[in-house]
Amino acid sequence: MPPETMPLENRSFLQAIPAPWRKALLRLAASWLALLAVFHADWTAMARQWWDISTYNHVLLIPPIIGWLVWQRRGELARLTPSCWWPGLLVVAGAAFVWLLGGISGLDLARQAGAVALLGAVVPLLLGPQVTAGLLFPLCYMALLVPFGEELVEVLQTVTAKITVALTHFSGIPARIDGVFIDTPAGLFEVAEACSGVKFLIAMFAFGALAANVCFVRWRRRLVFMGACIVVPILANGARAWGTIYAAQFVGAQKAAGFDHIVYGWIFFALVLAAVIAGGWRFFDRPLDVPMIDAARIGASPFLSRMATATIAATGALLGLAALVGAVLCWAVMAERLAAPLPAAIDLPEVPGWHRVDYAPTIWWEPRAGGAGHRLLGRYADDRGHAVDVFYALYAGQGEGREAGGFGEGALMPSSPWAWQGKGPDFADARSERLLGHGAVERLAVTWYRTGPVTTGSNSRLKLAVIADHLLLRARPTAMLIVSAEEGHHGPRAADAIGRFLAATGSPGPWMDRTAKLR
Repeated sequence: MPPETMPLENRSFLQAIPAPWRKALLRLAASWLALLAVFHADWTAMARQWWDISTYNHVLLIPPIIGWLVWQRRGELARLTPSCWWPGLLVVAGAAFVWLLGGISGLDLARQAGAVALLGAVVPLLLGPQVTAGLLFPLCYMALLVPFGEELVEVLQTVTAKITVALTHFSGIPARIDGVFIDTPAGLFEVAEACSGVKFLIAMFAFGALAANVCFVRWRRRLVFMGACIVVPILANGARAWGTIYAAQFVGAQKAAGFDHIVYGWIFFALVLAAVIAGGWRFFDRPLDVPMIDAARIGASPFLSRMATATIAATGALLGLAALVGAVLCWAVMAERLAAPLPAAIDLPEVPGWHRVDYAPTIWWEPRAGGAGHRLLGRYADDRGHAVDVFYALYAGQGEGREAGGFGEGALMPSSPWAWQGKGPDFADARSERLLGHGAVERLAVTWYRTGPVTTGSNSRLKLAVIADHLLLRARPTAMLIVSAEEGHHGPRAADAIGRFLAATGSPGPWMDRTAKLR
């Protein structure tokens, strides 16, 4: 529609935008819409997590906050001249590569981080380094759109449990801690995933980053405030858990837990947030009339001015963006289709000195291995009273829906009688963890992953090996082995039983290969 035929209010709005910015903003908007469409699956998954998972409900506020941050800078940004900048293609390539790593490894966190980073990477490509400098904080704040933090749950559970038992002892209540379980006269308490404080910590981090930028100018004060937004919620969560245990000694565990959920959900977070704000209020040092950025200083920077000379035509920038995105999409599709041939059937092998017996656990335990081509579960026993349970899963490849080390996969099944109790004794190249069933039955579970020559208990190490294979478009099977034993109060220890079994099988890696009929 020609400008002279537009409604008067639309013409005045366009006229308010400086001429160099009009086409630049149109290119940016078109590129963002295209990226949102191409990576809609990742954005839809993120939006579902923001809405459905309480840990990430605060992320629903991040998009309007980012818009507000940009709006604050609009006056100073208008004094800068946008331009297409060819080194921005390197930034786009880096963001696309992050998405590719997530796409070929099944790591949703990397996929989603790459999708968000691509939106940010388009800004230096289409608007140039000087405008990017003016938008640096809003662009960095976009990282908080990525749902992260679940990786911290186990660490926070352990830290909260230690703080809680220390306060419990200090208040004169006898207590014994075992991993994330605390036994008191009022009953056994578990610092469960929901009690780890991770959602409180992530929300406080997001608030702290915003307040540090908006309310402070001096970097030392910013860092101190950010430190408070990390340390205070961790300590406060430990104090909240202690309060529940303390109250339970007088009113019972059930009433104390019910009151805790109400207080924690509606009151506690607000009180701690108010305390942090009150503590930092008198140190806020940004004057109200000072703009968030200084366009004159950005424009006068020799470094940014030199960088701004590396321009590229808008058509070249858009074609380069399309080529990079197309390349990683094609690569991801080829990697996703990789599948190694598997034998028609496999079975748990004979182990010298051990024999197969009926699988009859005290509480049913069956690890999860979604997408595996073969799954085996059985029990071995020896003549000295030792018994171990062996779970084995074999995958044709790793990807979406078939991740050996994915969330909810392996020894600790979601929505089961089993809860994570703590780390177990060390075994070579393995992940060892203690589980507790129905608050009574203890189980030790030791996990190994095997892909190619790599044998590891680390999910991260497995992901790196899978990424290397997929980058080279190399199909390899992946195996997961879990050797477990119930903790006998009067019989052999679980760690001793597993140790004796491993001595008979030999190194787990070759044993896993023989089970898969790879050797």
